[in-house]
Amino acid sequence: MTAVCRAMRVHAHGAPDVLRLDSVSPPVPGSGEVTVRVEAAGVNYPDLLVVAGTYQVLPPCPFIPGKEVAGEIMAVGPGVTDRVPGDRVMAQLEHGAYATQVAVTATSTWRMPAAMSFADAAAMGLVYQTAWFALMERGGFKPGQAVLVTGAAGGVGLAVIQLVHALGGIAIAGLRGKSKWDVVRASGASHMVDLSGPELRDSVRDQIRSVTEGNGVDLVIDQVGGDVFDGAIRSLAWCGRLVVVGFAAGRIPTLKMNYLLVKNITVTGLQWSDYRDRVPAAVNQAQEALFALYLDGRIKPVLHQVFPLEQAADALSLLSKGGIAGKILLRT
Repeated sequence: MTAVCRAMRVHAHGAPDVLRLDSVSPPVPGSGEVTVRVEAAGVNYPDLLVVAGTYQVLPPCPFIPGKEVAGEIMAVGPGVTDRVPGDRVMAQLEHGAYATQVAVTATSTWRMPAAMSFADAAAMGLVYQTAWFALMERGGFKPGQAVLVTGAAGGVGLAVIQLVHALGGIAIAGLRGKSKWDVVRASGASHMVDLSGPELRDSVRDQIRSVTEGNGVDLVIDQVGGDVFDGAIRSLAWCGRLVVVGFAAGRIPTLKMNYLLVKNITVTGLQWSDYRDRVPAAVNQAQEALFALYLDGRIKPVLHQVFPLEQAADALSLLSKGGIAGKILLRT
């Protein structure tokens, strides 16, 4: 190990520009942990909330944000028998990814296929796991079903679109305007719903009816909330399901429970990290399925931009403005 490692740290919560590049002591793997030399780290919307101090799980300051990396194992801690130095892995952690080295629980690492790049691995982890559990576990997706994906051009949105298409469904992209339609269509979307107009409560439902022959969608994966949620729930078919993943619009919607009775609708939510912590075997199975789809060429992360580690604040600022198509990464 090198004597020090570089890390972007938060000394006080705030806007992305509070991040500072520090030299810190290299992590030492504890019992059941491994140390990974980071090649690439994913930048995700929850990172913004952690830096701002508004996320549900916050480490004490100073801390290193970031929830996913790809790299090479440098050392293993006591009790680790199924990982060795030199293994190429992708890894998930609660925080600490914006650094050149991280210590992470060995059970939260996955050996990458030989054909997978570090960039693809870092871009694939959190968003595709979130997409998988939203679709398969919480949404009960079946082949042939129609799925509306709001915020379809972001990392999770594109992952959902790709999975729906790869698994035999009909993917409908919810977008603000048509500027990213080409990227979303290339990922497998069959139809687009415009989320930029007025009266979304009515227009989302009406647009969905027009592309589903009046039937509505079987499933909604909603990352936006606000008025989009209000329209999306009205677009559901009988016995439809809506999975809440986030509230990018800012307003957390409320729901009149009697509406659920009219068409036997189910509304549920997803906090993927709970699956990581509570049922790691299910996460491992999902990751193996995702690797297989990647190797078959049926899914592939879309990269929007790659920043050097020291420009992590710029990466988060870009993410906060919205309008990106795909995933933002940091390279060490």
